[in-house]
Amino acid sequence: MAHTVVMPQLGESVTEGTIGQWLKKVGDPVEEYESLLEVLTDKVNAEVPSPVGGTLSKILVEEGKMVAVGTPICEIAVEAGAQAGEEASPERAEATTAPSPPPAPTQEPAAAKTAGSERGRYSPAVRRLAAENGIDPGTLTGTGSGGRITRNDVLRALEAETAADKAKPAASAAPAGSVPVAGAPAVIAEGDEVLPLTPVRSIIAERMVRSKATVPHAWLMMEIDVTNLALLRNRAKEGFKAREGMSLTYLPFMLKSVTSALRKVPIINAQWNGDSIVMKKRINLGVAMDTERGLVVPVIRDADRLSIVGLAASTQDLAQRARAGRLTMDDLGPGTFTVDNTGAVGTILTYPIINAPEVAIVTMEAVVRRPMVVDDMIAIRSMVNCCISFDHRVVDGADAARFLRELKRSLEAYGPDTEL
Repeated sequence: MAHTVVMPQLGESVTEGTIGQWLKKVGDPVEEYESLLEVLTDKVNAEVPSPVGGTLSKILVEEGKMVAVGTPICEIAVEAGAQAGEEASPERAEATTAPSPPPAPTQEPAAAKTAGSERGRYSPAVRRLAAENGIDPGTLTGTGSGGRITRNDVLRALEAETAADKAKPAASAAPAGSVPVAGAPAVIAEGDEVLPLTPVRSIIAERMVRSKATVPHAWLMMEIDVTNLALLRNRAKEGFKAREGMSLTYLPFMLKSVTSALRKVPIINAQWNGDSIVMKKRINLGVAMDTERGLVVPVIRDADRLSIVGLAASTQDLAQRARAGRLTMDDLGPGTFTVDNTGAVGTILTYPIINAPEVAIVTMEAVVRRPMVVDDMIAIRSMVNCCISFDHRVVDGADAARFLRELKRSLEAYGPDTEL
């Protein structure tokens, strides 16, 4: 018998997902709970486990395709009688007998959409996004289930509008042979290599465009003297490596100090909710990580409850599983604040993009030894810049500065006697 697997709902407000990569091919044996495929959404990237054991007999949705939650995506052949002892729930019965993927909705004139029709219903997120950008959702063609208008539809309309605005003056004023303006099609010359967008890169691009288009970013930077922290790390790293089996980096100290600063300036640990601000009680830190397949931001839950050793172990575990493509849905969100360790590759100033609906993101830059004035004398100190981008609808400049000041105090308080 065949068991049909449908697109799962990977978050409370997630209504659709993109097939990122099939981890099994037709004919492969599949164990129950074994990862079948990777699904990308605007909130999480996650591997989807198989609900049953058997053989993957049919793939119904190709990689890179976006489909609504509940859409059949593959079929698994199950041996007769394998599920005989299970009580057939309505959900299982529906999934087992689900038809092949429904055809794409045909375009319908906007005037035909009635207030009570499926197309006339817009989620609060769609209404807010459309209102903030002056877009009438009734003029859009929906790509969601049943022709529903999604946030992606609004964002695509916004991108097209922005590109058109940029292109108009450029087209009238640009002389022949000039360099194309931003947003115009690239000129491909002989020898150029064209790389198709992977699903992961497409999702990253969509998220970044959305954040920059809808969130008013502001930016601050503060330099911090981490000389005593550097001395502590240098003295402790060999024993730490022998005892814990991992390297001692600056990152866990940064994460610990961030949690302390968030407790003292809680408006930074908040989320924008359209007509309200949600103050988050828990501190779930997203840590930006670079992988071969693109940027991921796994989350350390309740990071403020962990020691330096606990934070070091959590980041190493997440980094290893991120690079191996083995992060789970729980690993990928939701977070309340994001830390980006750009200094690991040598940067000294970064303007990061906010991971909305969070309201801020901070970077730790490279630790650099340079001359500083200390007690009216020149001394060589270990210095680091910490940069924060913040949503100016929620966070004032004074709040962001207070957060960096608390972060500075915490990082500069580390010394030889600090407990790890």
